[in-house]
Amino acid sequence: MKVIGVVGLPASGKGEVSRIARSMGIPVVVMGDVIREAVIRAGLPVSDNNLGETAGKLRRERGMAAVAELCIPEIERIAAPLVLVDGIRGDAEVDLFRSRFTGFILIGVDAPFESRLGRLSSRGREDDRLSREELRERDRREISWGLGRALARADFLILNDRTMESFEDQVRQLLEEIREDPCP
Repeated sequence: MKVIGVVGLPASGKGEVSRIARSMGIPVVVMGDVIREAVIRAGLPVSDNNLGETAGKLRRERGMAAVAELCIPEIERIAAPLVLVDGIRGDAEVDLFRSRFTGFILIGVDAPFESRLGRLSSRGREDDRLSREELRERDRREISWGLGRALARADFLILNDRTMESFEDQVRQLLEEIREDPCP
């Protein structure tokens, strides 16, 4: 099984990469779903603050790769030659996935701050109602988990600073190349 990880700051385009992968028949595991489920199980509203606190607590209690560890059983249950994992937040998660899945490939997605801020208001997710300063704080929080180091280790980097069509073309082309590469 070939596993592709996707890393990037909030609203950089990771979800779009997942959407495109699904449209190409590639199964997707969203790491943030593990956090959302934990927040819901705790009876808390799904907000940026509750998601961040829950993710931080998991990492403090179980280590910086905790969320990745929780996703591995789901990844392994998927009977497909290629799986995409959306939402890597740190280098410890990259290390775990690289040790677990031979030939693990990491795609970094980057976008300018102003573009990301604008996207948050249009996504419509409960945890995306953030002001400029709240997004800066969310960026700081995720960078503290090792996101910057993970992004720096990406095998491929896609800059999402143009049209959606241009971004989608780049993503489709890269995913096709990865899918067709015979190496694990």
